[in-house]
Amino acid sequence: MAIHRPSLRAMLGLVTLSSLSAMGSTLGVSAGKEALPYRDASLSVDERLDDLLQRMTLEDKVGQMFHSQLIMGPNGTLDPGDPGSRNSTEFMLSTQLMTHFNLAGEIEDARQTAEYVNRVQQHILDTTSLGIPLTLSTDPRHAFTDNIGTGFRAGRFSQWPETLGLAALRDAQLVRRFAEVARAEYRAVGIRAALHPQVDLSTEPRWARISGTFGEDADLTAEMLSAYILGLQGEEFGADSVTTVTKHFPGGGPMENGEDSHFVYGKNQTYPGKNLEHHLIPFKAAIAVGARQMMPYYSRPIGTEYDPVGFGFNKGIVTGLLREQLGFDGIVVTDWGLITDKVILGQDMPARAWGVEHLTELERAAMILEAGCDQFGGETRPELIVQLVKEGIVAESRLDVSVRRLLREKFLLGLFDNPFVDAEAADQIVGRQEYVDEGAAVQRRAYTLLTNQDNTLPLHTTDAATKKFYIEGFNATYLERRGLAVVKTPEEADYALLRLAAPFEPRPGGFESRYHAGSLSYSAGEQARQVAIYAAVPTVVDMAMDRPAAVPEVAERAAALLANFGSGPDAFLDIVLGAAAPEGRLPFDMPRSMAAVEAQMEDVPFDTVDPVFRFGHGLGYEVKA
Repeated sequence: MAIHRPSLRAMLGLVTLSSLSAMGSTLGVSAGKEALPYRDASLSVDERLDDLLQRMTLEDKVGQMFHSQLIMGPNGTLDPGDPGSRNSTEFMLSTQLMTHFNLAGEIEDARQTAEYVNRVQQHILDTTSLGIPLTLSTDPRHAFTDNIGTGFRAGRFSQWPETLGLAALRDAQLVRRFAEVARAEYRAVGIRAALHPQVDLSTEPRWARISGTFGEDADLTAEMLSAYILGLQGEEFGADSVTTVTKHFPGGGPMENGEDSHFVYGKNQTYPGKNLEHHLIPFKAAIAVGARQMMPYYSRPIGTEYDPVGFGFNKGIVTGLLREQLGFDGIVVTDWGLITDKVILGQDMPARAWGVEHLTELERAAMILEAGCDQFGGETRPELIVQLVKEGIVAESRLDVSVRRLLREKFLLGLFDNPFVDAEAADQIVGRQEYVDEGAAVQRRAYTLLTNQDNTLPLHTTDAATKKFYIEGFNATYLERRGLAVVKTPEEADYALLRLAAPFEPRPGGFESRYHAGSLSYSAGEQARQVAIYAAVPTVVDMAMDRPAAVPEVAERAAALLANFGSGPDAFLDIVLGAAAPEGRLPFDMPRSMAAVEAQMEDVPFDTVDPVFRFGHGLGYEVKA
C-alpha cells in the first residue's frame, strides 16, 4: 500500500527550482546553449532527447557511459588528480566528457559542498560544447559504518542505524520517512542519485556485506525496499526526486563459503539449493514500485543455467533475466572496476572480471555492452568504447540505446533546467536538528534485546549512581558526564558494560581489511577472556551486529546481550539506564556454531540447524519515568 504524505517540499523545506533560479547571474547557462531546443523545458522529454542526441559526437555519447569518483580539491577546488592514480577533474569533465560521478569523501561542510557542486556544474557549462549537466551519486551516508569501500560516515548528515536496524523495527512507514530525510539532505548538496538500496538476502551469514541489507527474509526485504525507493524517488519521478540504484542483481547473498566477490577468492556465487528464484523476490518488488536503475554484482553464478561469468558480463542475466523476463527497461550500471586493474587504499586490486580474466580490456568492455549494461561503474576508459565503435566491433546505434536512457534520467530530474543548488539552504537542511533527533531516536529503538537474565536491564539512573562500572569499547567520559563511576578492573565493578564488534577474522590489505569476513565465532582466547569478565561481574554486552554471530557462550553467560545495527555510546547508555527502550527484532537467524554455518546452503534462508536465536526474536521492557 502506498504511504501518502504532504508535499515533501512543504514538509522538509526543500529548495524549489524557482528559488534556485534567483541565485544570481554568476551561475547559469550561456545564451547560445539556452536557445537550443534540448534546453527548452516546454518541449517533451523525447523531443529534447532527439535534439540533443543528433548534436552529440561519438565522444560526447561515450562520456555519458562512465560513472566514476569525483573528489573535491583543497578548499572546494577542482581536484588536480594524482599521476598514475586518478585523472584530474578537469580532464574527466572537459576531455573525457564524463557527467556521472560518485561524490567521494565525508561531507562536514554542507555549504562548501554545495558551492563546489555549483562550481563543477558551471565549469561544464563553460568548457563543453553541449553543457550536459553533472549527475552526482553517493553510497549510503546516513548510518554508522567503518567500511568506506561500501559507504561513508555520516559526517554532517543525520545519523541513523544501518538498514538492518530499519528492518529490525519492521516499520515500512519509518523506512519511508528515513528515505525522505535522506532525499532532502542529498538534494540540498546536489546529490541526485543513490547507489542504494542494497536488497540482497543474507542467506549466507558469513558474507561481509550483510550490514547494508534488510536481512534474511525476502518478504520483509520487499516491503522495506518498496518504502525506501518511494521515499527517495517520490510518488512521481521528477525534479524533486533522487534516483535509486537497486543492487546487487540477481542477489549477492549466496556467496560461496561466505567470501566476497570484490576479491579473487570470493568470485563464486553458488546455488546448492537451486534457489536463485527466491533471491529475485526483492528485485521484482523494486521493479513494481518504480526502480530506475539496477546494479549487477561482481560474482559469477555456479550451479545455474547461466554462464559462469560475472553478472556484469552475463547476457543471460542482464538481458535475458532482468530485461526480458522481469521487464526492466531502466538503466543498468555495472559494479565498480570490471575492466581495469587498480590500486585501492594501497592494495593491488585486479579488475573484477570473474570468468573472463583472460580477455583484454577492450574485449571486456565489448562483452559488458553485449550483456546489456548501459554504464561502466568506477571506470574512466571512454577511449575503449570509442575504439570499439571506430573498429566496427560495436555499432554507434548500440550506444544510442544506453545514452538515451542515461540522458532521459537527467531530463526527468530537471538537471538540464537547473543543475544548481542553494548553498545557504544546504547549510540549513543538512543535519537539521529535527533529522538528527529522529535518527538518534531510531538508533535507540532499533536496539534488539536478546537476553536479559534476572531482568538486569534497565539499570535506572538513581540506582546506577551508586554503582561502579567496568567498560570496554567506548570512552569513560560517556559515563562520567552522567555522574557514573568507572573503574579499571571487573573485580572492582558492580557491572561491566562491553561494546563489542561481532566476531570476524581480520584480513590483510588496505581495502580488504575493511571487510569483516570469516568465522562468526570468537577465538578460544577471546572467549576465555570474556568468560572471565562474565564470571567476575554481571555484564551487559552490546554487540555491533554487522553480520549474524555464533556466540552461544555470550548468550549463556552475560547478564544481558544487546544487538545494535549502528549506534553510538550515548544510545547504548540510554538503553542500559532505561531512558529508552529496545524495540528491535532480529532480521536474521543467529547460528549456534560454525559447524552449523558450514553445513547450511548458501542460497537457502533459515536453514541453519538449531540457531541460538531465530529471526524475529527480541525482548523488551518498559521505560520507567
